[in-house]
Amino acid sequence: MSQITQKKVLLAAPRGYCAGVDRAVITVEKALELYGAPVYVRKQIVHNKHVVSTLEARGAIFVDETDEVPEGKIVVFSAHGVSPAVHKSAAERNLKTIDATCPLVTKVHHEARRFAADDYDILLIGHEGHEEVDGTAGEAPEHIHLIDGIADIKNVKVRDENKVAWLSQTTLSVDETLATVSELRKRFPNLIDPPSDDICYATQNRQVAIKQIAPKADLVLVVGSTNSSNSVRLVEVSLEYGAKAAYLIDYAAEAKDEWLAGVNTVGVTSGASVPEILVK
Repeated sequence: MSQITQKKVLLAAPRGYCAGVDRAVITVEKALELYGAPVYVRKQIVHNKHVVSTLEARGAIFVDETDEVPEGKIVVFSAHGVSPAVHKSAAERNLKTIDATCPLVTKVHHEARRFAADDYDILLIGHEGHEEVDGTAGEAPEHIHLIDGIADIKNVKVRDENKVAWLSQTTLSVDETLATVSELRKRFPNLIDPPSDDICYATQNRQVAIKQIAPKADLVLVVGSTNSSNSVRLVEVSLEYGAKAAYLIDYAAEAKDEWLAGVNTVGVTSGASVPEILVK
């Protein structure tokens, strides 16, 4: 990574922490201050190795499910949101819950419940297995169909083609989502849109910023973890918009010298769950 000091570096702006991530991390920090360690957190509070390891060092314990939390203890729900079934499970174990769900994810949950109450079939655009998708789908499992790419569209079966709405995961590629919606509309001409964009403004702004830098960059380095959807999308967008190469790294030390061979200009950005210290 030492060679990067000899290159021209273009820093994307905005980059790094979004408001929802900042809020979630502060929630865990405050819980540790108020209640002392340990504080249990269901799933990673945000998808970033550095953030998780830092909180673990302070006494946070990350678990996959609420049944791993001792009865009566405190559990924080991650920024990605949880389904009603998870809330129910926590209540059954008499857990004291603190909900750090991003408000923009909560908005999508509200939309899912509203469309389900009106008896719509809901096409949820997102990545199978992602915590946010699991939480949203759990709001109305009998109404929601997951669309994890355009190839899924042909297999969707709905009850009434005139009562179909779409929602999306908040951290997707804007361009890919618009392309998916366009294909959905070909099959369902009366498809209903969400009341407002589901892809969050922070995700959109960071993608717009890297689109400006990518055409000028021989190499783009995206600081972020591999399980961070919005960080992975930044790599994809960089390549789509002209970067000759783009890589995802958690730490500067992971950048390989061979990536920098023949490179004059390096673009640098970071995902919405990445603290600025990792960029600098």
